[in-house]
Amino acid sequence: MTLPVVIVGGLHGDARRGAVRELLAAVPGSVALHHDLATATEGTVRRLVRDASGELSRGEAPLVNDCACCALRADLLPELWRLAADGRTRLAVVELWDSVEPRAMAEVVATHGGEALDLTNVITAVDPALVLPYLANGDDLAQAGLARAPTDRRTVGDTWARQLEYAPVLALVDSPEADDENRALLAQLHPTARRVATGSGELARVAFAGFDTAAAAAAQHPACALLPQDADEAGVATLVWHRHRPFHPERLYDALEDLAAAAARSRGRFWLADRPDTLLAWDAAGGALCVENSGPWLASLPDAAWELVPAARRAAAALGWHPEHGDRCQYLTFTSPGLDRDGLVRLLDSCLLTDAEFAAGPEAWKRLPTAFGALLDPVS
Repeated sequence: MTLPVVIVGGLHGDARRGAVRELLAAVPGSVALHHDLATATEGTVRRLVRDASGELSRGEAPLVNDCACCALRADLLPELWRLAADGRTRLAVVELWDSVEPRAMAEVVATHGGEALDLTNVITAVDPALVLPYLANGDDLAQAGLARAPTDRRTVGDTWARQLEYAPVLALVDSPEADDENRALLAQLHPTARRVATGSGELARVAFAGFDTAAAAAAQHPACALLPQDADEAGVATLVWHRHRPFHPERLYDALEDLAAAAARSRGRFWLADRPDTLLAWDAAGGALCVENSGPWLASLPDAAWELVPAARRAAAALGWHPEHGDRCQYLTFTSPGLDRDGLVRLLDSCLLTDAEFAAGPEAWKRLPTAFGALLDPVS
């Protein structure tokens, strides 16, 4: 028997627990599994299995290589397989611990679940009034007591952003404190999400809608991400900044702090003049910026290598292909209440190569100062 599995996550704990309770009440024969990582410092992860009537069982799983999430993965699949083999469970609701991001768990279930498990959706529960406070929170998870391991260096803001943007369904609780600005921010951060009001009866239906992990991963990859569009509503704005000229590495590096602080959320892909073959990812929330090497631009690859590139990546590149630079470009989005669009555009444009620098050509660009070496070059 194939067991449908829905994942429910999010840092908004009250909203998440409420969404899980609603699913258990609405779907007869449903069971929720929750692993509490708060006890990881004691060497174990606690598991609770329950249904609408209450607790069914509880247990502990030992840490694997001092990694709480590794223990979660190692314990979750056997529990799901047990429920599938029993044949009485109609829906397994995996309630993630606060700071666990849904992508990793979704891919574990979809890749290793076998024929016994069918991942039917991923839901992030949201209190609209808390979207901005969590997004703007630059504290380390460890400071908030939410780190899943001693080596966890994520912040509250960037973790919440990824939880929000990965899920195709957002379960929204009724929050008296939420206003038009909160709702506009949520809509602009994840415009393609299906927003479902808890208590409406719709949550149980979307739990079985289906989920494609490959498509979800492609939507998060900086080369083909489904980024927000230009918008301005209720005091919240999204700027899409798109250029076909490389950044001067030193001027961009000097502006990073101001750019990271310019918006509650920014992300996208960019191109440095001294690294013409490297697609760089931009991911910022709560004033904290992560810049990463995301592999080569397709324009830098030989034709034979294109067959190894996912179709979604090739299609995204073709849509914006430049006759001279190929898919190399600057494509960054900034979303925030009170966004200074004009000032942000001026700052970003000032970081590009000047006309004279651009005219000097690619060989000259490679000799520009390697300002991003500390961020991008591994220490040997």
